[in-house]
Amino acid sequence: MMDSATAENDFEYARQIYHDLLAKGSESMEEMMEVARATEHPRAFEVLSNMMKNIADINGNLMDMHKKRKDFNQKQMVKQLPNQTTNNVFVGSTTDLQRMLQDEMIDVTPKNE
Repeated sequence: MMDSATAENDFEYARQIYHDLLAKGSESMEEMMEVARATEHPRAFEVLSNMMKNIADINGNLMDMHKKRKDFNQKQMVKQLPNQTTNNVFVGSTTDLQRMLQDEMIDVTPKNE
């Protein structure tokens, strides 16, 4: 399994790549918009719409990566709490449970001195 430092480095590297792709894609989309306007060719508009879709997909992937990072960090936190009891099950009758609870009752009434 991956340790948190390696995962954090990978996250930052992937995040940087997504940001670079978005920046370059935005620049390319601006240039393609100019080409589409100048030529008014249907293929140019088709390419432009595909570029827009790809940029939107990259943006969605970037947001998904943040969610995956959050989930990974939560799993790491759960692993750090090994002594925590998460599920307690009482096996016995309700009478046994009541007897057990009565035996553990503590008298909290004030004593008259």
